[in-house]
Amino acid sequence: MPPSLRFDFDRYPYLTPNLAGIGGEIRRQNTDFQVTELPAYPLSGEGEHLFVYLEKEGLTTRQLLERVRDTLGVKEKDIGVAGLKDKRALTRQWFSLPAKFEPRLGALGGLEGIRVLEVARHSNKLKIGHLRGNRFRILIRTVESQASGVEGQNQSSADPRGPTPEARQAQASAILSTLAAQGIPNYFGPQRFGLGGRNAERGYDLVTGGRVHVLPWLKKFLVSSLQSLLFNDWVQVRLEQGTFNQVIEGDVAKKHDSGGEFVVEDAGLENPRALRFEISATGPLYGKKYREAQGAARALEDEILAHYELTRAHFDRRFGDRRLIRLPLADWSVEEAPEGLWVSFFLPKGAYATAVLRELMKRNPEEGEEGEEEPAGPEAEGPA
Repeated sequence: MPPSLRFDFDRYPYLTPNLAGIGGEIRRQNTDFQVTELPAYPLSGEGEHLFVYLEKEGLTTRQLLERVRDTLGVKEKDIGVAGLKDKRALTRQWFSLPAKFEPRLGALGGLEGIRVLEVARHSNKLKIGHLRGNRFRILIRTVESQASGVEGQNQSSADPRGPTPEARQAQASAILSTLAAQGIPNYFGPQRFGLGGRNAERGYDLVTGGRVHVLPWLKKFLVSSLQSLLFNDWVQVRLEQGTFNQVIEGDVAKKHDSGGEFVVEDAGLENPRALRFEISATGPLYGKKYREAQGAARALEDEILAHYELTRAHFDRRFGDRRLIRLPLADWSVEEAPEGLWVSFFLPKGAYATAVLRELMKRNPEEGEEGEEEPAGPEAEGPA
């Protein structure tokens, strides 16, 4: 039997293990976790598609889509969305629908937890991935036990009352500064793996021929969870080997400025660029028709598969892709508040805020909350 495929965020290494975490908790209230979607392109102001900027609270993107569909009477296939957003949060994101439904938009104003913020025309339908990224503003609340010095293991202060708010702010700033300099480990977060972290197990049954009766779009989502867990394991190995911010022979590296990819032939020649954060290694989302690593890098990718008694052939019906091992942390800030610390930062599409929060808190920030977001439909691949 292969090792467990249950997702456990706590088993993955940190980039900043020597910097004490600030502990705390998130999402005590929906407004503690705020996400603002930034579009990939400016809207033209004309066209047959209506773009609607919606704010939601306490709803998944799927639930919001259903309310838009049922309230306006628009067919689901005609609704476009760029990415999934958290349920236990205050989030803002774009939807698109045929322009003929504009006179009915007023009906959305009467729905609980939903506000229409902006409306504009555009020439094409919104699709998954059509966003630049997301701006996060998150309150990490100080818990009572931490404030009285009980939380303990991640506290660097010798004061039995625990670190002062100023000390926690300094700790958070040191961690975020390191992430900005070296990059955020680009782990897939808990939302990718479902309730109890078991989506990858169901994906494993599908690729190995097990009898799992699900709709085709859900099958795609479950297999993508398996691909995501294997990618996380690859990031883990690179961190443990000390090659997180370097490239090795045969890596498929990516240029951060242009997005161009190339196979590394001489790691010694390319590593100065990696250390300057100009390029980074990419890891495999195993499948067909994607750029394959070579040499030592490919051998490492094969070891990840072999650990679970898998081969590349198990993914020959699924399109593959490559994903950056790390991402830049941009526009970050830390603000002291009576309840704790507000942290703000921008992440490009496909990244998970939990990868930043776990470095800050030195634990799984979503413990007990896995799987709250469901795929929005046949095109959905996860939070973007």
